[in-house]
Amino acid sequence: MKIKDLKQYLDTRSREQLIAEIGDMFTKLDSVKDYYQSKMKLGYSAEVSEKYKAVIKHEFFPARGFGRTQLSVARKAVSDYKKISASKFGVADMMLYYVEMGVQFTDTYGDIDEPFYNSMESMYERAVKYIVQHRMQGQFEERCRRIVADTAEMGWGFHDQLSYIYEGHFKGESSGDSET
Repeated sequence: MKIKDLKQYLDTRSREQLIAEIGDMFTKLDSVKDYYQSKMKLGYSAEVSEKYKAVIKHEFFPARGFGRTQLSVARKAVSDYKKISASKFGVADMMLYYVEMGVQFTDTYGDIDEPFYNSMESMYERAVKYIVQHRMQGQFEERCRRIVADTAEMGWGFHDQLSYIYEGHFKGESSGDSET
């Protein structure tokens, strides 16, 4: 089904039928509920944000046992949040939270492996570019700097790469262009 097909279908529905369908989706699909909750809170809902952060935290620090660190699950939570949130602040916060959990995990359990650090570096770079693109440096620069500082003793060139990203975007050595 394509968007054109959907629009044609929606054109055949009355206002009341559309409201009923959206209400039905709202009660059955969490992502629809999260989307409308974010919309109705002018883009940022702390409740919705905490729900997605809980998914990320669970991958690193579950209530019981050791973290599974299924990075694909944690990254999907970031991606899903980006889809439902209209808050630029919330999106930047979520991306940085992912990296912070990775840094905390490394602090707790010791050096991990190169693919783990590559994932953290990639998300950090996306977050920093997003922050610069949306001119939110004042809200996030200290947090980004703290992430770099917290990695000073970590291996695999992790600290060096995060420092390079930070310096390049917050110290004017980069144009700050973003892919997002």
